[in-house]
Amino acid sequence: VQLQASGGGLVQAGGSLRLSCAASGSISNIAVMGWHRQAPGKQRKLVATITSGGFPYYGDSVKGRCTISRDNAKNTVYLQMNSLKPEDTAVYYCAACRGSWSDWGQGTQVTVSS
Repeated sequence: VQLQASGGGLVQAGGSLRLSCAASGSISNIAVMGWHRQAPGKQRKLVATITSGGFPYYGDSVKGRCTISRDNAKNTVYLQMNSLKPEDTAVYYCAACRGSWSDWGQGTQVTVSS
């Protein structure tokens, strides 16, 4: 499945963004969808995941500030990010897990200014 991430941008610290990940096909049979991020000079890290049944997982760095959701009817996954911090600045990628993270979107840039 091809994934198209959108919704990134420049926001001040404390602000919010909602990222979207639109899939070219059905995601209802994909067990886990997720968001990862990669800051300049750093490794890509897992941000949040959500199972086909809607069960979420959050990395420690975003826990309490982000909400992941999926709409299987629209083949879209969302990441609502609140109380953004400068350290949240990164390229955010959505991905599909079929035993491993096999399908990746192109990424959307999130920049948080202090």
